[in-house]
Amino acid sequence: MTVLTDWFGGHLAAVLWGGALLGLMYGLLAQWSRFCLVRGLYNHWHGGDGRLLRAFALAMAVALLASQSMVQLGWLSLERTLYTPANPVLPLIFLGGLLFGVGMTFANACGARSLVLLGSGNLRSLVVLLVLGITAYMTLSGLLAPLRLYLEQLLRLPVPASTLPGLLGSAGLPAPAAYWLSLLSLSGLLLWFCLSNRSFRQSPRDWLGGLTIGLLVAGGWWVTGVLGADDFEPVRLASLTFVAPIGESLQYLMLSTGSRLSFAVVVVGGILLGSLARALIAGEFRWQSYESPRQMGKGLVGGALMGFGGIMALGCTLGQGLTGFSTLALSSLVALAGITLGARLGFRWR
Repeated sequence: MTVLTDWFGGHLAAVLWGGALLGLMYGLLAQWSRFCLVRGLYNHWHGGDGRLLRAFALAMAVALLASQSMVQLGWLSLERTLYTPANPVLPLIFLGGLLFGVGMTFANACGARSLVLLGSGNLRSLVVLLVLGITAYMTLSGLLAPLRLYLEQLLRLPVPASTLPGLLGSAGLPAPAAYWLSLLSLSGLLLWFCLSNRSFRQSPRDWLGGLTIGLLVAGGWWVTGVLGADDFEPVRLASLTFVAPIGESLQYLMLSTGSRLSFAVVVVGGILLGSLARALIAGEFRWQSYESPRQMGKGLVGGALMGFGGIMALGCTLGQGLTGFSTLALSSLVALAGITLGARLGFRWR
């Protein structure tokens, strides 16, 4: 690996190039496959078409199996990540997921899908992303940070573990059995849900999109955890997530001369370029805007709810639904439950 990082001019440059490539590939694949949890849930609940939802489930299974395979090979450790804090505030994470789920239905897309749509010419997504990014940083370290900290203290409950295997271990199950039971049962259920459906199996756009995007999540862990490994200046372990990184990208655009380019920022930029390239090649680039003030108002509210809720939930549909899930984190299961319930409520209100 030293040879590879030297070829890039150091491990930090290798991480940036790796992140840009991951973002570019995600933009291309998501624009082509229409990969989107919001649309997947809507089609499943209201249209009877579960292919997009199964594509997301397949991405979850692939991200989990590929990421944990790297752990078993000793390439990296996922024990200490953003998604596995020592004592996760699960009620707050659920609340954040709930708000995020409602917000993404109002905005008609989550943060990742909004980036892909913006690359395809959708100016509605630009408004959503601006509000999402600003609100995320307001919640992380701005005017809304005291409210977030207050809610953290108010809703903090003792949790015996931060991962599903740890929870099973605290109940008396031996650690190896708890790990393999968690890994095989979750991945098996997801694969059964996907592959038992004939229409999904006969839709290459959906199953190939889910398969490759799941691998990209594992690729993100590899880039930051293997390419970014350094005893003196290690890169923070991360993969695909799109709440705080959107705010970080906006901050970098304004303050680039006084800050360092990061993995998260180059992933965001890569997605925009990838989706733009694919839209232009396929002849699908179209300028689109709001049709009414009411529609714009929904986009503004949706972006704000996703920014505020996503920070409290420690991630978004991809951040918790795929990246966090690949670590077997309890917070990811709780956040996903909140996002799904929030989407259900949001569709009803709409």
